[in-house]
Amino acid sequence: MASESVNSEGAELGRYLRARRTQTSPEHVGLTVGTGIRRTPGLRREELATLAGISIDYYVRLERGKETRPSPAVLDSLARALRMDDQEHQHLRELAARAARYVPEPPPAPGRTVRPHLRLLLESLRPNPAYVISRSMDVLAWNPGGLALYAGLDDWPLKQRNLARYLFLHPAARDLFPDWERQITGCVARLRAVAGTAPDAPDLTGLVGELLLKSPDFAGLWERYEVTGRKPARKTFRHPRVGTLTLTSQPLHVEGTPGQRLGVYTAEPGTPDHDALLLLDMTTSRPAERAASPSEATGLQP
Repeated sequence: MASESVNSEGAELGRYLRARRTQTSPEHVGLTVGTGIRRTPGLRREELATLAGISIDYYVRLERGKETRPSPAVLDSLARALRMDDQEHQHLRELAARAARYVPEPPPAPGRTVRPHLRLLLESLRPNPAYVISRSMDVLAWNPGGLALYAGLDDWPLKQRNLARYLFLHPAARDLFPDWERQITGCVARLRAVAGTAPDAPDLTGLVGELLLKSPDFAGLWERYEVTGRKPARKTFRHPRVGTLTLTSQPLHVEGTPGQRLGVYTAEPGTPDHDALLLLDMTTSRPAERAASPSEATGLQP
């Protein structure tokens, strides 16, 4: 039986459907649009319901978070109607699964401890920049190049070092990335994918709340509700210390941890990019890893 109350998981499922609906043009799904003025961006609710073969009342309950147990067939129909790719379709299924087994108490924030053997692994990867990040992109451990690659990140206290916060709030980020707009779009999409399946988790809600308040760019992208996972990619850095270099990034999930990932940047040996990595590693002193002071633990910008 459908739930008639609204829980946060059902609301998240509804927000995702609404975002995808309002960003899907009628022409994209094969509908003919008349000459009149459309007051609704994207598809109307009744148009999507018709395309998916469900009643308008049922779809409205879904979008309002009152229906939390859509069948797999309904989810597949909605995904086809909205022309979702495989990753978006899977995210829809995950949101629906969480809505169906909703637990009112938010889970605690995952621990920030990095295992000693991971720290040794980071050191062994030199001169390749490498770091360990949490699911909310907190930088938990690094080798010298892993921290220095993000120019200026070491200016911030330990608890404040977060790659999403860096992209949107650090003054050096726009200069570091020539494709800064593409970087922030991908960053928000990755955070959306994680937050969609844990919308009440304190580590995620705290970061998102801060960025919504401080960054209009983040707020605009957050409303779009695009989702994507981490993929190997080539990134170009205009680094103030070693010049312009293009690297291949490889994110790796760390088994047995609360969502931690290992990020590694590489370049082909013998290339100018690899020479730049060697220079960055050699000229970077290893910062002492210490516990954050009470003032640093707030995670707020100085």
